[in-house]
Amino acid sequence: MAATEWSGRSAAGARMTGSSAPRQVPVAPLDCSTRPPHAVVSLFRPVADRAPRLSRGACLPDWRELEERLALKFKNRDLLRQSLVHTSYLNENPGIGLGSNERLEFLGDAALGVVVAHQLYVEYPDVDEGKLTELRAHLVRRDTLARAAARFDLGSYLQLGRGEEAAGGRKRPTNLARAYEALVGAIFLDGGLARVRAFVRRSLKPEFTALASSGMPHDPKSRLQEIIQSRWQTTPSYRLLKTEGPDHARRFTVQVLVSGKPFGVGEGRSKQMAEKEAAERALKEIERGQEIA
Repeated sequence: MAATEWSGRSAAGARMTGSSAPRQVPVAPLDCSTRPPHAVVSLFRPVADRAPRLSRGACLPDWRELEERLALKFKNRDLLRQSLVHTSYLNENPGIGLGSNERLEFLGDAALGVVVAHQLYVEYPDVDEGKLTELRAHLVRRDTLARAAARFDLGSYLQLGRGEEAAGGRKRPTNLARAYEALVGAIFLDGGLARVRAFVRRSLKPEFTALASSGMPHDPKSRLQEIIQSRWQTTPSYRLLKTEGPDHARRFTVQVLVSGKPFGVGEGRSKQMAEKEAAERALKEIERGQEIA
């Protein structure tokens, strides 16, 4: 409803009650047209005949459309909704009847680990436990899951607070990876491990295929150390920048230092995973020609 229409009704109400002061004008709902064109087209039904539903000023995504994208049908669609509720949204919209996606993320991380570990166990019968652990870490790391989430455009369906929205939260790899894990948790609760296995195999198929065709990925920390030693006759070090999140979903941020100069930052659920990601980013910076001053 337009703000001018609200104002008209408010003024009329003031005349009927004989009050000289008009009633407080309600805040008009958020105009969905202010969203980026891509998000408007992919998320919301045409305003002409099926206007988007509104909740506390925020446009709600079309969950049936998302189910079609995911090739899934939820028995409890609230699980799908909750998997995409960022904590920043709850801060601005209390009492929506759903929690954030953090608990589902915790559950999804465990289910995802089981499915990926089983798949690797079957596909690589001659690989030892240490290498299987490296492969699993490679497949469930943040950037891999963020790419998988982007294939379904999960970022457009995230329920974000205005601050997180303005900061580019829909494209932030951490948000996308966590949304993917929360979605896996929702699928597990709604349909069990068999449905999780089918979804993970389908959504991570490009990564499994690339792994099979290119062979075992080299440990990024070992590769980085070899390059640093050969080029600059020194070794990289790793500095813990911060630790955040609850105990069940702890996140570590680590920075690579070469002769005191920062060369890459990584995140992970353990210091080891964060160090590997930081090493990978450092390798990319070196490939782009960055040198030690």
